[in-house]
Parts: sequence; structure tokens; C-alpha cells
Amino acid sequence: MLVKDVMTRNPITITGDRTLPEAKDLMMKNDITKLPVLDKSGQLIGIITGNDIKNSGPSDATTLDMFELSYLLNKMTVSKVMVSPVVTVSENETVEEAARLMLDYDIGSLVVKRDELVVGIVTESDLFKAFISMFGTRHAGVRATFVMGDKPGALSVISKSLADKNGNIVSLVTADVEDAGKRKVTLRASGIELDDMKSIVADAGGTLEDIRRV
Repeated sequence: MLVKDVMTRNPITITGDRTLPEAKDLMMKNDITKLPVLDKSGQLIGIITGNDIKNSGPSDATTLDMFELSYLLNKMTVSKVMVSPVVTVSENETVEEAARLMLDYDIGSLVVKRDELVVGIVTESDLFKAFISMFGTRHAGVRATFVMGDKPGALSVISKSLADKNGNIVSLVTADVEDAGKRKVTLRASGIELDDMKSIVADAGGTLEDIRRV
């Protein structure tokens, strides 16, 4: 699954010379919390979030009175508060790479670009929805987690045994374990019984860690 399959297309944007009240009003009207910031030529120069606006107020140590503060905040522009540079991603990047970027940069969204054009925005919520779909979470069946040897053809033994019992693989994900010669496998299948799945894993040389009907 690619970023373009899950992103919000044609996101609402704002220019850097707009004021913070204007940005806040735009977010409220469109029920969003993030705005890519563009310059006059349409190039991406930053991103501003609801939290950025919330945290833009003065410190408790300020000597300005209420009216002076109100005036200054109403005049403050988006360019003074936005985050720049922006972490971006291509629309043709994979969703797992987008998730890695968000984790590595400790951010909750990525602006999506096609060449230099902003074409979307992808958020943590978008990726959660994508992973639910990729894991087949809404499909009933049997879910098994087991560790098995990392060698060519190992999973084909599992898939053939499932097919022989009229089982159907809904999702299959592997992950690293401490032993470099093995992989942890999480398999969700429909049309199969718990006992049959246990036998299939054991016959393939896997060590079952968890199995349940879902």
C-alpha cells in the first residue's frame, strides 16, 4: 500500500503572511489541525498545527498588558510560528516508510509532494487505518504468532498446508527476532480451525507463541 492510497488529497493550505487568528479560524472551519504553509508562488515553506498556535502565546513573565498582548497576537503571522523545514514524503512511497519517518522525526504527519507540488497530507490516523486494513483486522478467522526458520520455501509449506485444508490467508507479517536465522510470523487465516492451525505450524517446524480465534 502506498501513501497516495491513504493520504488526504488536495489539503487545505495557508500562506505565511496570514495571521494566527486566520489560521486558527481556517482549521476550525475545516475540522483540521494541520496546515501546510506555502509562499506566494505555491512552494512549501513550512507547516503549522493547532498546538503551534496554542503554544505561541507569551510567557508568564511578560510585562505587556492584556490589550497589548491581544494586539500582538492578532498581528503575528503564520511564518513566525510555523515549523520549517518540513519533513515530506512522495505520494509513491510505501506506508511503512511513511510510518518510519514519523517515528524517527517524532511527528504526527507528513506533507505529501509530487515533485515540488503539494498534493496531500498523511497523518498517524491515516496510517492506523491502513495497517488495520493490511492486517485484515476486520476479518474473522484464526490468528497465530510463531517463530520459524528463515529459509527459502518455509512459508510456502504453511500456505500449501492451509490450502489443503481449505484455509485462506488473510494477512501475513514477519518480524525480526534475536536469532538472525529465524523470523517471527503473524498469520491470520479464515476457513481454518484452531487445532488445524496448530498442526500446520508444528509440521512446518514453527514454535507457536500465540493462537486465538478472532
